[in-house]
Amino acid sequence: MLEELPTMPEDFEITVHTQYLPERSSENHFVFVYFIRIENRGQETAQLLERHWLINDGEGRSMEVHGAGVVGEQPRFAPGGVFEYNSSVAVNSTPGVMRGTYTFALEGGERFEVLIPPFALRLPENLRELN
Repeated sequence: MLEELPTMPEDFEITVHTQYLPERSSENHFVFVYFIRIENRGQETAQLLERHWLINDGEGRSMEVHGAGVVGEQPRFAPGGVFEYNSSVAVNSTPGVMRGTYTFALEGGERFEVLIPPFALRLPENLRELN
């Protein structure tokens, strides 16, 4: 059974922007890059330990991703600290949706989760008419 962790949404701000990559996509394989900015707005230093993603495509198929850190790192966040990264994801149909959680640990070892707000994986307006 998974451990239920407390959430601390007020201490971290997460913003996400996405971009469709037509040059890496095909008819049933839509690739998006997502840019994430994480800011520690709390008063304590914390380290990002794990990520957990839930990804749904436009036809309701889902995929789950678990892993240590992000892009091979487990960044530490002092108060006011910021970390930005980008990664990519592919879905078989659009529009897709991603959401998830980051697991952090305070310097004393207490673990908590921060929710990653849902964001859409959708084609630009001028491409939607072609599909």
